[in-house]
Amino acid sequence: MGAGVLALGDSITNAGGEIQQGVALQSWALWTARGLGLPYTPYAVDGATVQDVLAVQLPRFEAAHADPDARFELGCLYIGTNDIRRPDWDQAAFEAAFSTALEWLARRCARTLTATIPARMGRPPHPRRIAQVNAAITRVAAAHGALVLDLTDFGARNLMMADHIHPTAFGQVAIAERALTLLAGDGLVCRVHPSTLIAPARTWLGRLQDDLATLRRGVRFSLLERAARRRMRSGPGAGE
Repeated sequence: MGAGVLALGDSITNAGGEIQQGVALQSWALWTARGLGLPYTPYAVDGATVQDVLAVQLPRFEAAHADPDARFELGCLYIGTNDIRRPDWDQAAFEAAFSTALEWLARRCARTLTATIPARMGRPPHPRRIAQVNAAITRVAAAHGALVLDLTDFGARNLMMADHIHPTAFGQVAIAERALTLLAGDGLVCRVHPSTLIAPARTWLGRLQDDLATLRRGVRFSLLERAARRRMRSGPGAGE
């Protein structure tokens, strides 16, 4: 058996943040490793782009890991959210860098898993860019034999934060459940479902506090979204 699960990516995989009904926010990749009963090795960094995976995360692994030649059961790479929000977004450049990163991961892992981006990600969303990055992810994954976790339909009030970018604590668990189902179809046995390892607070007060916090954040991001839409209508790249 290999060294477990190796994870690369941005803040969605690095995770950490607000508690939701008593459940700590932890990475979907960590929950996936727990579900598989495997050790977890994370190198994801908040705010990362695919170029950061190449320039920071891969060298950091090779310099810091006790065995840089270690073989892993599963390699996870979820990236692209920050790339499409940059003004210099370039689909071809992303695809080339993503291919390099996924190839590096595939050399070290028995299986590799990546994911598409939710179609309504962001406030405001960039549907054309989201379609472009998802097409690139799908093409590169097919070329390298990687599994693709389809998250295009992912999103609900209790699964996504008010920014419509970051999963909540429950959202991270939900992504892991989807990943484990996909991996089970490829022969990796799920030993425990992450949803059975959490115990959300069921009190009405706890739910009310969560709802009020979500409402406050939602109002704030709605105001920011309106301002961003006005800028988009008056500047270059309108309609993306």
